[in-house]
Amino acid sequence: MTKTASGTAAPPVGSWAPVVLWSRPEAERRGTPLLVLFHGYMADEKDLMGLADHLPTEFTVASVRAPRPAGPGFSWFPLAREDDYSVERVVEGVTAVSTWLDSVREAHSSVSILGFSQGMGVATSLLRHRPSDFACVVGLSGFAVPSEDHPFFRDGEAAASPTPFFWGRDQEDAVITPEMIEFTHAWLVGHTALTKILYSNMLHSINLQELAHVREFLSLTVLGRR
Repeated sequence: MTKTASGTAAPPVGSWAPVVLWSRPEAERRGTPLLVLFHGYMADEKDLMGLADHLPTEFTVASVRAPRPAGPGFSWFPLAREDDYSVERVVEGVTAVSTWLDSVREAHSSVSILGFSQGMGVATSLLRHRPSDFACVVGLSGFAVPSEDHPFFRDGEAAASPTPFFWGRDQEDAVITPEMIEFTHAWLVGHTALTKILYSNMLHSINLQELAHVREFLSLTVLGRR
C-alpha cells in the first residue's frame, strides 16, 4: 500500500489534501475501476482497508482519512448532536471530498464509493451532489443526511436516474437513531435502485456475510459478472 499527503488539522475547503491508502501502486491503477472507502466517526483511513481483501481483485481500493480530528481518529463533519453541526458543515466536508475525487477519477474506468457509519453520510451526500458520477454506492450501518433544502443536494436528478445502491445494517444497531434510519430508508427507496439486506447479531459493525454480499453486488453492478 502507498500513502499520500499528511496532516491532522481540518483545512479550508479547496486546500484539503487527504491521507489516502491505496491497494495498489500508482503505476498499476490506470484503467481499473476505483472503489473509495469512507470510514466512520473517530476512525481513520486504516479502519476499512482490510475490506479490500474481501472485494473483487479488479478494483483499485482507496481508503481516505476524514479532515477533522475527533477523539482518537477523525470525522467528516460534526455529529448532529454536536453544537457546531449544520448542513453547511456537511456540505463543506463533502465538497472537499468531491474536489479530491475529481483529481483522481480520470485514471479509472469507473468510480464507486463505500461508506461505513458516518462515512455512509459522506457517500450518500456525494451521490446526491453528483448523481451521475458513480457506478454504484455501498452504505454499511449508516445514514443519509437531511438536506434542509440545501441546493448542494440534487435529489431530483438522483431520483430521475437511480444509481445502484447496497444498504446493509442490523436492526439492533443502537448507534444510528430510529429517526435517521426512517429518513435514510425513505430517501434510498425514492432516489436509488436499492438493494437492502438486514443482518442479525452484527450490531454496529461489518461481518463476513455482508462482505460476501458487497462483493457480489460490486461484481454484478460494476464488472457485469454474476
